[in-house]
Amino acid sequence: MIRIRKIGFKSASAMAAVAVLALGGCGRGENGWRQDPAAAQSEPTPPQADYLKPPRVISAVRQGGGVALAGEATPLASVRLGAPTGEALLGKADGAGRWRLVVPLAAEPRLYGLSMTLEGRTVQAQGYLMVTPNGRGVLLRAGGGAEVMAQASSSPHILAIDYDHSGGAVISGVAAPGAGLGVRVDRTTRGEGKADDAGRFTISLSQPLEAGPRTIQVAGEGGEQQIVLDVTPPQPPTKGPVRSIQTALGWRVDWMTPGGGVQTTQLLDAAQ
Repeated sequence: MIRIRKIGFKSASAMAAVAVLALGGCGRGENGWRQDPAAAQSEPTPPQADYLKPPRVISAVRQGGGVALAGEATPLASVRLGAPTGEALLGKADGAGRWRLVVPLAAEPRLYGLSMTLEGRTVQAQGYLMVTPNGRGVLLRAGGGAEVMAQASSSPHILAIDYDHSGGAVISGVAAPGAGLGVRVDRTTRGEGKADDAGRFTISLSQPLEAGPRTIQVAGEGGEQQIVLDVTPPQPPTKGPVRSIQTALGWRVDWMTPGGGVQTTQLLDAAQ
């Protein structure tokens, strides 16, 4: 049985710009937001009554010179999409908890932090949201694989490869819902997994991804895909929290994690 290894990132002092995006469920315990002890004594409250579920993006659709983002939040909550430069887009969830914001396209990938506020309480979304120049929405997750917003595929398709300085890596993409999958690196089996009900898969490699050209293959029900990735160490951004360059496969993004580490996300173009 293959032992799955999760990415572990070294910590360092975080850049000031990253603090603008600082995402995660800070200030919440296992059972959600803490209650006022006095209120709890006077009137019993169910454990989850005060818990606010983090907002999330569920789709990204290109619309002219921008990308229409749609998502879910607590009904009637104010929604904020903030960039590290200080720019922000504001919206509001409707009575069903649905919200929509249009983000302008840029020449390079842009990072955003998503949050919502309701009755004085603010909850940050999990991960960073990145919008690429071609209109793709990507959820970046520190220590995990990127989630590219795309439809399920009848055959395995790699959408992103994430790795850190130690070589810990995660392969993510889409396949047929429920399909069993295996990953090989340079003809050696390095991981296995299964696509979820939506057709998404995330597979951690059992061994470090070493520097140099690496042949990565994902195979399973419906077919296989093989690519060659030139693995080079993550490069610390010099301006802001992200550094992006175009490669033969697509955009490569080196970005600062909330803990101050650097993670590389290599995105694959749809044509790959």
